Amino acid sequence: MSWPGRLFDMRDTLVRMVLLDLAGLSYLLFVPHSTSTPTATQWILAVLAFTVGLAVHRWPVVNLLAQAALLTVAICLVDDFTINQVGASWALLEVTMRARRPRTIWLAAALLVVVDLTDSIGDPLRRVASGVVGLALEVGVPVLLGLVIRTNRELSRQAVERALAEQRQHTSESRAARADERSAIARELHDVVAHHVASMVLRVGVARHVLTDLDPRVGEVFDDVHGTGTAALAELRRLVAVLRNPDGVRGDAALTAIEPSALPAAIGASIDRARQAGVTVEADLDPAIGALDAVRGMAVLRLTQEALTNVAKHAGTSALAHLVVAVRDGSVHWEVTDNGHGGVPVGVPAGGGHGITGMRERVEVLGGRLEAGPTDTGWRVRTVLPAVAPAPVGAVPREREAPAGTPAPELA
Repeated sequence: MSWPGRLFDMRDTLVRMVLLDLAGLSYLLFVPHSTSTPTATQWILAVLAFTVGLAVHRWPVVNLLAQAALLTVAICLVDDFTINQVGASWALLEVTMRARRPRTIWLAAALLVVVDLTDSIGDPLRRVASGVVGLALEVGVPVLLGLVIRTNRELSRQAVERALAEQRQHTSESRAARADERSAIARELHDVVAHHVASMVLRVGVARHVLTDLDPRVGEVFDDVHGTGTAALAELRRLVAVLRNPDGVRGDAALTAIEPSALPAAIGASIDRARQAGVTVEADLDPAIGALDAVRGMAVLRLTQEALTNVAKHAGTSALAHLVVAVRDGSVHWEVTDNGHGGVPVGVPAGGGHGITGMRERVEVLGGRLEAGPTDTGWRVRTVLPAVAPAPVGAVPREREAPAGTPAPELA
């Protein structure tokens, strides 16, 4: 806000009164007067006006009444009552700027008109007419200036309200657009992807029962595919529920977190899954992870699943992966490294994905920073999840735990 605008701010009445009093003192001390120096009565009335203005600057109506009374006395006792006249006019300006009801403004202006006209009692008509014209300066200017300031302040307030209303409307429209997009994605997932996955699970289940003379190893593969497909179908259904009504599932811990006691077993299932894909996994798990909060526990599980999936996908069937999860001073230290040797396992799609991006977003939500990159022997991804107060459930990514013993769907 500029200095002139700040000068007439509602909160700076004391600053205005101090500046006005300084101007009055300068008038008394440095401006030539009809007499050699201001009289004692002038000084007394001026000091009273200065003191009252400072003392009751928070109450403009009280200040106006006091200044009007001092002006009346000054008109009767001294010839030069400029200080008291300016004090009363300034008090009228303050009332005009700050009054809650217009009637207060006009009553205050009428009071000052009556007080000013007392100086013309008993004067010739021509002098009375001259006094009436002087009211334009003594009463009209303060009222006009005060109304201008009130109008500008009201326009500024309305502009702020319009801006806020437009922002709320824009936010509402954005939410509606996102809701429409989520609905479209949910329909697509339900009508196409989930349908095909359900069909695949059904066919594998039929094959398991029809082909009875299979090699046990083939039977294990069928069982694994069936379990994976069933878990993926459950994940898709939960995802559709989130997309259709995110607020309705935000408080559902099953969709956003994992029970702390179940975390070691869930990580173990992910490790077993990676081993079935041909990856050798060495795990160093701190027993304290069983006491982690549900949100960070889910983050550790998802990071582990994604990292081991990427090892199987990119490092190959003979890869050696080393998983470390430790809790130190309340912070979770998580790291996965691999030696990066071997070919891509059969059945694992090649090509890049968004796995690292998703992992990084998940870690940043919890206040950590993900580091991923090559090493001398392979690849390493690691992070530290700081020990912070648990965030609201709705503030974490809406992902869910896969059933124990089954892997999460590929995220890469």
